[in-house]
Amino acid sequence: MLAFLFRGLTADRQPGAALFDALTAEARRPDWYREGEVPDTLDGRFAVLATMTALALVRLERDGDEGNRASVSLTERFVEVMESEHRELGLGDPTLGRVVRKLVGMLARRTELWRMAISGEADWKRGARESLYRGEVPEEALEHNAAAIRALWKRLDRASLDRVGQGKFG
Repeated sequence: MLAFLFRGLTADRQPGAALFDALTAEARRPDWYREGEVPDTLDGRFAVLATMTALALVRLERDGDEGNRASVSLTERFVEVMESEHRELGLGDPTLGRVVRKLVGMLARRTELWRMAISGEADWKRGARESLYRGEVPEEALEHNAAAIRALWKRLDRASLDRVGQGKFG
């Protein structure tokens, strides 16, 4: 009854949390790092998570205002988690703000990259190379992750907005 006064104390999950949790689980799959040879480092794990998040943002764009609201919630959750994780690593103000802005910029670049790949303006392997790797990557690893990204996209693409928002896309 008094939940409107104590919203922060309720057990309700934050908007975007279920989708972000599902994307995080996807990004933790070992094959990204083993077969796909993404470095299992903070940077490598960020690259995979940001790639998953970018694909979800592109998917949400097609659902008008409702999709935009879900996209904002997902982005806000991404920022919250990045800020929290970097605080745990020992970053504080004002450095933290600059780092999080940089990470959000990296997410925005990946979102544009995947928007182009999905529309056919760019190649999926090029997208995987730019999104996941900093240097050279063996062709087999690149092909593995390009195929895995495309498979994730197909799952996101087939799912309804409600299912995507609940993190149930596959």
